Amino acid sequence: MADEHYFTADPEAAFKRVPVSANVWGHWLELTSGSGVFAQGRLDIGTGVLLREQSPPEGARTVLDLGCGYGVIGLAIAVAVPGCTVTAVDVNERAILLANENAADLGVAERFRACRPDEVDPGATYDEIWSNPPIRIGKEALHALLLDWLPRLAPEGRARMVVGKNLGADSLAGWLADQGYPTAKVASAKGFRVLEARRDAVTGG
Repeated sequence: MADEHYFTADPEAAFKRVPVSANVWGHWLELTSGSGVFAQGRLDIGTGVLLREQSPPEGARTVLDLGCGYGVIGLAIAVAVPGCTVTAVDVNERAILLANENAADLGVAERFRACRPDEVDPGATYDEIWSNPPIRIGKEALHALLLDWLPRLAPEGRARMVVGKNLGADSLAGWLADQGYPTAKVASAKGFRVLEARRDAVTGG
């Protein structure tokens, strides 16, 4: 599989850049993906569902792209919402490099930054979190990842995630609700669910 090592810090595959074009919210994004990075040479189906089924976060000033890959979700937001600053995180160094290169090519580098999770200000909060989360890292690791980042939502902030139905989208929605993040299934297409989790304004979620 081309994506086999996308969640490792330094993939072993020889680094080859591969172009990707995507029309998101009326904007053509000419991007560069690469070997050893998630969805090399294509727009992942789940990511495509998320971007087609959800409108850009017009009112958001700060957005986190969690598990950004070569950056398509966060870059689409940065292009579509000029008043928004996007932080994109990934553990894959190639993904971070490509995402930042793509931001420069699209002219949004001043409002988009890709980096490792440990490089993010621990006190930063976000109006929205968008993610095609790395389900294949396993349930325990995924839960730990989400519990690390969801508390960084601003009060009444929300997270929008796309998860395969056959990869546990419904059970994940229930688990998120149990953690204090009321979660709704807001769209379903091509075997994927789009989940919207909100930070509970009463409990602090």
